[in-house]
Amino acid sequence: MEITFSVEPCAATGGFVARWDDPAGGGITTQGDTLAELQNMISDAVGGYFDEGKAPARVRLHFVHDPVFAVA
Repeated sequence: MEITFSVEPCAATGGFVARWDDPAGGGITTQGDTLAELQNMISDAVGGYFDEGKAPARVRLHFVHDPVFAVA
C-alpha cells in the first residue's frame, strides 16, 4: 500500500508542510524546516496514525510547487 502527501512551502517558516487526507476521514498534517526533517516527521506521523502492521509500505511526496534553490 502507498499513500501520497501533498507538499507545499510554508511561508511562515520557510520550510515545508505535508498533508494526507484519509479517505475514511481524518488524515495527517506535519511540517519540517528541511526536506530531510519533513521526511522524518512524515515517517513518525505515519507510524503513529496507523495501527501496527497496517501502515503503508511507501509514502509518495507530491510537490504542489516544485522546489527551487540557488546554486550561486
